[in-house]
Amino acid sequence: MAREPVRVPHAQWNSLRDFWHGHVEGRDLGTGVTVLFYANEEKGKGPGWHVHPYDEVFIIREGRALFTIGGTRIEAETGDVLLGPAGIPHKFANIGEGRLDTVDIHLSDRWIQTDLPDPETA
Repeated sequence: MAREPVRVPHAQWNSLRDFWHGHVEGRDLGTGVTVLFYANEEKGKGPGWHVHPYDEVFIIREGRALFTIGGTRIEAETGDVLLGPAGIPHKFANIGEGRLDTVDIHLSDRWIQTDLPDPETA
């Protein structure tokens, strides 16, 4: 049986914080992949320490970020692609002078996240 194309309009997934900020869950598309859009212009700002029960792929569309994935710190920039393995806590923050824009692909039909206390600030 052939699948039909699916469109999720911008107004349906956008969080209104920024044009490119929000997410589309795979179950809304009939797939096993959820896509998050993240952007900010504030140096030092980013998602806090958290974990997912599935792999996550990060695509840096613009800017520079410092990723902490488990015990590994990685500086990434425009065009880089990173993997956050399932079950490994991680976070990232804008380290550039301008905008950080990422597309984060969650290998799950829905977004499942457990926020954790940050060991660097505990």
